[in-house]
Amino acid sequence: MIGGVQHRTATVDGMAVFYREAGPPDAPPLVLLHGFPTSSHMFRNLIPALADDYHLVAPDHIGFGYSAAPSLGDFPYTFDALTDVTMSLLDQLDIRRYAVYMQDYGAPIALRLLLRRPESISAIISQNGNAYQEGFVEEFWKPLFAYAKDPGPQNEAAARLAFTEKEVRAQYETGVPDVGLVSPDAWHHALEVLGRPGNHENQLQLFRDYQTNLDVYPKAQECFRQTRLPLLAVWGGNDPIFGPDGARAFQRDLPDAEIHLLDTGHFALETHVDEIAGQIREFLGRTQRQPMMAR
Repeated sequence: MIGGVQHRTATVDGMAVFYREAGPPDAPPLVLLHGFPTSSHMFRNLIPALADDYHLVAPDHIGFGYSAAPSLGDFPYTFDALTDVTMSLLDQLDIRRYAVYMQDYGAPIALRLLLRRPESISAIISQNGNAYQEGFVEEFWKPLFAYAKDPGPQNEAAARLAFTEKEVRAQYETGVPDVGLVSPDAWHHALEVLGRPGNHENQLQLFRDYQTNLDVYPKAQECFRQTRLPLLAVWGGNDPIFGPDGARAFQRDLPDAEIHLLDTGHFALETHVDEIAGQIREFLGRTQRQPMMAR
């Protein structure tokens, strides 16, 4: 594992969960949680950049990447259920205390992990992953929240636009000063796995469930105040989905939270992986005075 990134599959509750793993097994763990519509593929360049000093684990959520995508009849496609799978995987890998990198959908999963086992998370790195209602860009979210409130045919048609090549590509390229830095492999991969048979229906269910994440925010904010967790927000400041106010909001409950806004969009690792890796190293090296793992 030290020599390179391993591509593994575990069985969790009868489902195949794909994950990327690298770094010394006894190094401090860093769990990487991806967003929509991507997968652990978004961490393909970050993992080797940190693998000399950290034990990195990046799972594909159910319905994403190379993990299973069972039908709605076999899996409920809620953020609670995605958290259940993530927790079970970490237990299976005997990762008990860890720092977490959360992006987009990875944020509500990470926040639930924090609320269920606050002693397990030693630090949070948020890259365009909200824990506050500030920063939601209305143009992007208005049709999705309308669909969640009333999932009728007209609102569903608007929500399904999120699965089109135009919209998937826009998530990667909007706000990026030089789109030549964004590999087309990234959005092609996201589009391909998103389009597996039946998967659009699964994803629509997650859209309908997204409102539950807003209910989690106040509980997570209270946990921030109680735990005073170290937090680094390294954020694509031109993100058309989660704007920079979402990053700044962390300082309301964590006054020592470190906020770095980058001149890029939603998938900041596509253009700023070296800078983000450096910030993670500096942040964890300075704030993690106690070992992050209990193995």
